[in-house]
Amino acid sequence: MRFKKYRNCRMRAAGLAMALCLMTSGVSLGAVTIPPDGSGSVQAQTGGSPSRLPALTAEFSTEEGSNEYLNGQGTAQNTQEAGQTAVPQIKSDAAVLYDATHDRVLYEKNADAQHYPASITKLMTALLVLEHCSLSDTVTFSQSAVTNLESGAVTLGVKAGDQFTVEQCLYGLLLKSANEIANGLAEHVSGSVSSFADLMNQKAASLGCTGTHFVNPNGLNDPNHYTTARDMALIAEAAFENPTLCRIASTVNYDFPATASVPSVRKLTMGHKMVNPNNKEYYYEGIVGGKTGYTSLAGNTLVTCVERNGTRLIAVILKSRQTHYADTKALLDYGFSLSQAGETGTSGIQTGGTSGPGGSGSTSGPAGTSGHCRWVQDASGWRFVKTDGSYAAGECLKINGEIYCFKQDTYMVSSGWYQIDGIWYYFRSSGGLATSRWVETNGMWYYVDENGALFTGGTTPDGYRVDENGVWIR
Repeated sequence: MRFKKYRNCRMRAAGLAMALCLMTSGVSLGAVTIPPDGSGSVQAQTGGSPSRLPALTAEFSTEEGSNEYLNGQGTAQNTQEAGQTAVPQIKSDAAVLYDATHDRVLYEKNADAQHYPASITKLMTALLVLEHCSLSDTVTFSQSAVTNLESGAVTLGVKAGDQFTVEQCLYGLLLKSANEIANGLAEHVSGSVSSFADLMNQKAASLGCTGTHFVNPNGLNDPNHYTTARDMALIAEAAFENPTLCRIASTVNYDFPATASVPSVRKLTMGHKMVNPNNKEYYYEGIVGGKTGYTSLAGNTLVTCVERNGTRLIAVILKSRQTHYADTKALLDYGFSLSQAGETGTSGIQTGGTSGPGGSGSTSGPAGTSGHCRWVQDASGWRFVKTDGSYAAGECLKINGEIYCFKQDTYMVSSGWYQIDGIWYYFRSSGGLATSRWVETNGMWYYVDENGALFTGGTTPDGYRVDENGVWIR
């Protein structure tokens, strides 16, 4: 599952009431059977020219009554209503709790503020290594890999010329958080740390990250190495979808092999205290995996993934001052309490519910009758009932701050490329319009701009060149 609606694209309703149902001319949609691949003509946004969003005919909220949007700052409002689960008071500077199973944000605090990630960076490193290497590959450590470290950095004492398998290195990376191991893996994948950092940034953009930039694979301090709680949740979701990464990131103890430079086996112990069932104070039932981080500038950082009773939660903590475990436990307890009670969160942030791509609403009355705007699903896909009882058809709507488009047959445009009024757009698996991100299709990378249009023939905002068909020029 991808992080379907976890982008901060909410805004105030700007005077549009929930009952707004006066529709202007519809948008003609043509389904694309294959993505743009450089074969044939692709009409798309060209570098430096203005683009536009698909024409919007109305804006809706599926919440009953008025829908309060954020002010664009990403600050949790932490309101509470009678009978609802109490919202935790998180002391860390930034935090996110994401329900990956039901694709909803249950809590966020300063989710878009940029912070140093420290060693939770290594989740991205591990994910890319697993995507590009075999576990049995041999990693040979260079002099630069074992010396390009700041004073006091955690290491395993690996020396230039030492060799280990990728699998052994991943245990050293995720359990010991060894920084020279991260460098060696980066060089093994990309030839250099800087080239691997480029790969990290490409992957982050493809996952929808908008506030992240990496310059190294280990998370050691650098002014240009930063992330947000929201982005780290995106990265963590992708990381913990990898079963090998989950296996390693939930291992308590591991014997790292001896070498000529270090002739004894090194006993590694998982640094994340909630992983070890023998740690009665911190262990959390249902742990899938996690990663710790700390530098003097980053403070304590922590990523934790837990699954119980079919619900998977991801908690991200940034810039903590020794409250990272308490904050994480409070978030997870809150999330599972909500899941048990059937609630959708009380942080004051509208992120959609479980009954439709754009969130839950009133389901009273059959489709075709007047009532609340709502999503309905059948064997063919999702449709949206407007407040006049009609289905959205041949038009694009903003629903709970997210843009969705509907074909003439009334079904929502789903994952993939579609052309609207001669412009190519990419729709995520949730149906929401993708904006300001990279998209990989058939092994090629494309960029969609802030309005969702395919960008061609120019330099993208993050500094990469694409050709006239929108393909990244490597």
